[in-house]
Amino acid sequence: MGSEAAASEYLAGLINVEKERNAPYSRFDLEPIRRLMARLGNPQAGLSVIHLAGSKGKGSTGLMAEALLGAAGERVGTFTSPHLERWSERFRIDGREVAGELLADAVERIAPHIDEQREADPLHVPSFFDALTATALLLFSEAKVDRCVFEVGLGGRLDSTNVLTAAVSCITSIELEHTQQLGNTLAEIASEKAGILKPGVPAVMGALRAEAAEVVEARARELGVPLARLGRDFDFEILDRDLEGQSIRLTDGPLRVETRIAALGSHQARNAALALACVARAPGCVRGRSLVEAAERGFAATRLPGRIELIGRAPWLLIDSAHTESSAAALAEVLQQIPRRRSRLVLSISAGKDADGILRHLLPEVNAVTVTRAEPIRSLSPSEVAAAIRAAAPGVPVQVVPNPHLAVRAAREELGAEDLLCVSGSIYLAGIARRVLSDAGSNERVVVSRRSGED
Repeated sequence: MGSEAAASEYLAGLINVEKERNAPYSRFDLEPIRRLMARLGNPQAGLSVIHLAGSKGKGSTGLMAEALLGAAGERVGTFTSPHLERWSERFRIDGREVAGELLADAVERIAPHIDEQREADPLHVPSFFDALTATALLLFSEAKVDRCVFEVGLGGRLDSTNVLTAAVSCITSIELEHTQQLGNTLAEIASEKAGILKPGVPAVMGALRAEAAEVVEARARELGVPLARLGRDFDFEILDRDLEGQSIRLTDGPLRVETRIAALGSHQARNAALALACVARAPGCVRGRSLVEAAERGFAATRLPGRIELIGRAPWLLIDSAHTESSAAALAEVLQQIPRRRSRLVLSISAGKDADGILRHLLPEVNAVTVTRAEPIRSLSPSEVAAAIRAAAPGVPVQVVPNPHLAVRAAREELGAEDLLCVSGSIYLAGIARRVLSDAGSNERVVVSRRSGED
């Protein structure tokens, strides 16, 4: 295989349930990745993992936990999904994207096992996401990281990452999303996400709606899981905020942390509280004053690309990946803080999302909308979204530009210095917008030694 491009081509040839719009839930199966991990010697067995599920917030919570653990002196492997701009950014060690040649080497070693499984049992072939998860587990084990942060791809119970036995489990939020696969009610979705809970393993839960919280709490009782709940066992307070970030106070039992995060939106203060609660319950992690100091440093250094990310000011350029009603509400809250002459929204919405809820919050904040299609399979058709906009807000002009690159570029060219462009609705669109609107996609990359674990 030999190169990142070759590894990417091989992975692209696998079944990609992540991008299949109407993939039957029966296609989700842990047996292929369990067999693959056994072939690789079960590298996950020795890892201490913070395992994150949720409709929204798990990526931000994971990056905050990564920064906190790093500030505490731990080596951290982080696996997130989906990616903004390239599949390789899903793998991080010590806060940096893993080098392409190391990823290619790992995929090259995994590929023969996948091919042999395909020959032996064509009905149980590891998927694209199975292969990525296995790659992360192999890399983190060989790098000898102290701790891992793993973000669930979809659901929880049948997600590839659930091959892990976590040290701490976390369910950040539950909303109506991926309804074709996970169910049409909050209770059904909560049941799938609660599938990451393991007997006796401590868990952290966001402030879920009652219907969802009852399901998670019942599952925790059944498994003997000590469950900490936001608003009851730990909490957050926003002290002040501006367009540079916000000062926050976090409390968790005797812990009290005051710090500043360079992230916009009250939901990010909530995610910081979840990250602290996870780390505070991780076996063997720092405690007391050392944990407080690590949280102060780590949260202050956290950067969250594609999450209400302000990348320009004259005109205002704001990129977000809001794809649930609550995340759209958080984005609208920030939009209300930005002084501008007029504003345009570039929007793509994926199938299975609460489109009406997203539009309800975003349309009152903009003067015009460009509808596009960020992902050819999973995104709703632009005409379908445009029709929903016209029905919800007849006075808002709507333009349809199916090509997302052209949609973002054309919207940018229409702006005056006092105007605002907001790009949102999909993490796929957020990644495209970052490439089109800025040079921010060139993250620093490092080579991590596979055997020694040293940079």
